[in-house]
Amino acid sequence: MTARVVFKKASRWYGPVMALNDVSFELGPGVYGLLGPNGAGKSSLLKLASGQLRPSQGTVELLGRPAFGSPDVFHSVGLCSDTDALFEDFTGLQFVSALLSLNGFDEVQARKLATEAIETVDLKDAMHRKVGGYSKGMRQRIKLAQSLAHRPEVLFLDEPLTGMDPQNRKRISDLMKRLGDDGRTVLVSTHILHELEQVTRRVLLIHNGRVLAEGDLGEIRDLLDRHPRSVRIKAADTRGLARELVSLPDLVSLNLEDATGHLLAEIRKPDAFFSKVQELSAACGVEEMWVTDENLESVFSYLVSK
Repeated sequence: MTARVVFKKASRWYGPVMALNDVSFELGPGVYGLLGPNGAGKSSLLKLASGQLRPSQGTVELLGRPAFGSPDVFHSVGLCSDTDALFEDFTGLQFVSALLSLNGFDEVQARKLATEAIETVDLKDAMHRKVGGYSKGMRQRIKLAQSLAHRPEVLFLDEPLTGMDPQNRKRISDLMKRLGDDGRTVLVSTHILHELEQVTRRVLLIHNGRVLAEGDLGEIRDLLDRHPRSVRIKAADTRGLARELVSLPDLVSLNLEDATGHLLAEIRKPDAFFSKVQELSAACGVEEMWVTDENLESVFSYLVSK
């Protein structure tokens, strides 16, 4: 395996705050998951890997060069950040084309590559609309398009599926898997285990800035599935959706939140639950789905104590 991303005892701190602590791993071609609760250090790790931050200690290599201070490798790297900083008055096509132009492509090349990338994330019908009018899920997909457009060898995706409806989650998960199958290196950060299961079996488990485990997703899942996780769903027909979900196995509780109208579910072994939500998404108008962090944080605390 040719290592494209290499961490060697890398640490990063911000004053007295330790974001990453003595992290070591190697990534070759394929898709890898970076799993951990919010605040675990996932975003800091991706910023180190993509050369946005210098490690306070240790080394981080990207495509055989120091990740920080090697701009010549950046044309081979794509980044979909969790930060929502877009050019609101640009159309989707203008936004992706502009970033390609900054990367050295001429106008004709930039427009061609931008169009292909936007079609890849299924935003063709919205490519001439202003980004400022995009929904959360559409904004996520246009960020993905800009990270893919220049056909990079290495992709860093920070919570890429946040805010997407179930159908687009499935579509983008399939895209990530294809990229890995094509020989790209893809590191996907998430706190949702089910998202990773769609694309990879290889996972880095991170908590409080340390990599707790690295390996097969099945082994890690066995540990996590002992504890329920919370899911929040926004849908047009919330009550109809609840009636369909209430009899599912491994459903611990199901409640309708009066203040927001969201459906709150607590689940174990969520495969059947997520599949059922996807199946009902059109009929019940499912718009967004989130896995909240409260229970996952307690799961990681449990694992740390073992």
